[in-house]
Amino acid sequence: MTIIEVSAQTTQPNVIYILCDDLGCGEVGYNGQKLIHTPELDLLADKGMRFTNHYCGNSVCAPSRASLMMGQHPGHAYIRANSPRYPDGQTPIPADAETIGKLMKRAGYSTACIGKWGLGGFHNTGNPNKQGFDLFYGYTDQRKAHNYYPEYLWLNGEKQFLDNADGQEND
Repeated sequence: MTIIEVSAQTTQPNVIYILCDDLGCGEVGYNGQKLIHTPELDLLADKGMRFTNHYCGNSVCAPSRASLMMGQHPGHAYIRANSPRYPDGQTPIPADAETIGKLMKRAGYSTACIGKWGLGGFHNTGNPNKQGFDLFYGYTDQRKAHNYYPEYLWLNGEKQFLDNADGQEND
């Protein structure tokens, strides 16, 4: 894995956007949670910017992430539903799609997307490395994210096989 150094003279702010499926606003310490301890998230919230009126673009995974990545209302977004029959990565976003990754790259940022992509795979136009992300590590097929112990994750275009012999695919 490559670590990118940032000069102390950088005038642009660092941006870390965390999107969590099914995380309620009351489940983190900075919003008053007392039983579940989230010290690192609390520190990020204290030192950074919080979006308190932020809503998902759709009620299911792929179109919601597509709305976020392409900055489009779901009625205008290219992906409007999950497509579980599409191989390894769901319906791909078009090659010429304007994504937040491409926008951040043009602004001079190094970019990474870590986690669940579900907007295409490395063999098609949805390839996250061709959609503005220098580094991708995670799932291209959101169905693989249903398993806590996946067989592999992708590091850019390479499958990184994991030692999860007990893991079961549960698509």
